Amino acid sequence: MKSFKYTRAGDAASAVQTVSANKDAKFLAGGTNLIDLMKEYVMRPDELVDITRLNLAQITSISGGISIGALAKNTDTANHPLVRQNYPLLSQAILAGASAQLRNMATNGGNLMQRTRCQYFYDVTMPCNKREPGTGCGALEGLNRIHAIFGYSEKCVATYPGDMANALYALDAQVKIRSVNGQERLIPVRNFHRLPENNPEKDNNLQHGELIVAIELPKNNFADKSYYLKVRDRASYAFALVSVAVALEVKNNQIKQSRVVLGSVAHKPWLSTETEYALNGKPANIEIFQKAAEIALKDAKPLAHNAYKVELGKRAIVLALQRAMNGGVA
Repeated sequence: MKSFKYTRAGDAASAVQTVSANKDAKFLAGGTNLIDLMKEYVMRPDELVDITRLNLAQITSISGGISIGALAKNTDTANHPLVRQNYPLLSQAILAGASAQLRNMATNGGNLMQRTRCQYFYDVTMPCNKREPGTGCGALEGLNRIHAIFGYSEKCVATYPGDMANALYALDAQVKIRSVNGQERLIPVRNFHRLPENNPEKDNNLQHGELIVAIELPKNNFADKSYYLKVRDRASYAFALVSVAVALEVKNNQIKQSRVVLGSVAHKPWLSTETEYALNGKPANIEIFQKAAEIALKDAKPLAHNAYKVELGKRAIVLALQRAMNGGVA
């Protein structure tokens, strides 16, 4: 691990000022992803600004929904009464991730910021435009079983690995950011992450030094019929091959509104509005679910080793929709 300067921030303003003044500085919260990357020399900051003492861990009701502090731990968030009662999809998604030990350390803000688990990104002997822009993408013509089937470019075929964000996309969350000028702004979570295009080294649309302070969730009518399904190689401590976050509002067996978000298929959680159109206003039955699944995957462009994700994605969507209609029971 490269030597680095360690600073403990006393408040959000000083944390932002310190990081923004040094292009090689990073915020340190739970550290469950960043420290691993530093140990492998994938990320090499020369300064860490510890923000764990900042007052950003509250989970509270706000007008029109709830606010989840960026420094609230994943475990505390998933098990909070406001989240479990009103946003069970978020609880399910968080509890599907990592292990209990990691969830006890990981923070909500850090979860949104986590980086890809592409093996070429982690191996510093291999080419990777995300790690070293201009060196190439080893996965494009290499072993790409876990990689993207949507939204990739010749520069990068990596996927976003998280679970929590998939639920946040389905729940129309907004991310509250403290900017370098001291102002706060809200970014719809769907605009937070980026597709790789020509700059795969940029995972999201934050400016250097900007700090996530909270995530806000609006009220919705999805609590009764939502489900998070994660398909992986083993039952625990594994990242998804494909995951699905679904949320439905149903009245008299007619779907009034819907959300379907696929995870681990693109550089960001993948939401298809065409799939929503295929569901909204329709009866909630398996034939409609199957048609919606076909639409969701129709534009997929698999690589040499991940064509299985297309059929797996379709089946996962149908199963998740069925379980949502069953009140989230597997």
